[in-house]
Amino acid sequence: MNLPLRTRFLIYIIAVHLALVGLTWWVLRENKAVFIASELLILLSILVAVRLYQAFRQPSEFIASGIEAIQDKDFTVKFVPTSNQEVDDLISVYNLMIDQLRHERTRQVEQQFFLNKLIDAAPIAILIFDFDDRIASVNPRASQLLGMQPDEMIAKRLSELGYSLLAQVADLADGEARIMKPNGIETYKVLRSYFMDRGFRRSFLMIEELTPEILATEKKSYSKVIRMMAHEVNNSIGAVNSILDSTQSYVDEPDVKHAIRVAIERNDRLNRFMSRFADVVRLPQPQIRSIDLSELVRNVVQLMQPQAVGRGVFLTEIVSEKNVKSVDADQLEQVLINVVKNALEACRAGQRVEVISNVRSLLIRDNGDPIPDGIAANLFNPFYSTKPDGQGIGLTLTREILLNHKLPFSLRTEESGWTEFLIQFE
Repeated sequence: MNLPLRTRFLIYIIAVHLALVGLTWWVLRENKAVFIASELLILLSILVAVRLYQAFRQPSEFIASGIEAIQDKDFTVKFVPTSNQEVDDLISVYNLMIDQLRHERTRQVEQQFFLNKLIDAAPIAILIFDFDDRIASVNPRASQLLGMQPDEMIAKRLSELGYSLLAQVADLADGEARIMKPNGIETYKVLRSYFMDRGFRRSFLMIEELTPEILATEKKSYSKVIRMMAHEVNNSIGAVNSILDSTQSYVDEPDVKHAIRVAIERNDRLNRFMSRFADVVRLPQPQIRSIDLSELVRNVVQLMQPQAVGRGVFLTEIVSEKNVKSVDADQLEQVLINVVKNALEACRAGQRVEVISNVRSLLIRDNGDPIPDGIAANLFNPFYSTKPDGQGIGLTLTREILLNHKLPFSLRTEESGWTEFLIQFE
């Protein structure tokens, strides 16, 4: 039996004194005076043993109380000195240890509080994983970016969230970074790394949106080029056309006059071509006013109906009775025309284009040719086009208008086969 030391000490003291009492009675029972004196001495010995036992227990009691306080993480418990030097030395060591633990715990709590505040205020989305690679916590920016509440993400793996960007980076290794452009509009830098927690690695994911910076740099670059080109072309064409007009009056040959007229018309077309590019740069800020979006959709569908009939495509609208929105009517109409035109060109005879408007969104969708994966990421790049005679201006202008309106939008082919251009109002 493995008894505590103090219990064994107590048993030993009791056994020794019982043996002394029995031996004294056996030897001195005839001499009562000596027997009584011996018993008194034994009683005194018992009292001394009890005091020694109590003194022996005191350090153990201090140690037990200290261990209990540490287990409860209560670092405010301190012991006052006693008259026992040995016990006081133990108390001094314990109190010093408690002070250090309390100081260290306070420092860790303050650092953890600061770190939590820093993560919550970070403009970068941060997801922290547990030891099983499941999401343990997310900051508000991550919740906003993914459009989910934290409790919808906690204890789930990235692949289980149903968010395309996260599904694409689920295989990202610690220390690896990747630039992602999931829908051809937003651009994100995704970095996965790790930190040590209780001696084990825990991963975290940081998602930084680069879209505003990239769009600003991109626009600054092509704006400068377009302005320079437009200036040179306009100046040259104006001078050349003036010379050609003057030359016509001195030429009698019909063929030469016709050639001059063709050259003038070609110059005019080139001028209009450059003007379309310049429109992207000169796009004014939206003049916001309240309009009936349903009425605007009906007008655009009616305008584009002859083109749809000519291609054998069914163009229909599904709108609410009245849907008031605060937008620039002219610019949003241009967006609708561009998107519906692209949808019609993607369809063959017998296919459909639908324009669906409700309180929260405006959706233009078609069941024509899907967007190839290799092209989807580039569709909104300035002046990118897959058409042989395309200039890539329509979607660039559309992007600029919607960004100026601060309206979220997306373009993708869904699993159903329908290609959807979605504009969100709320």
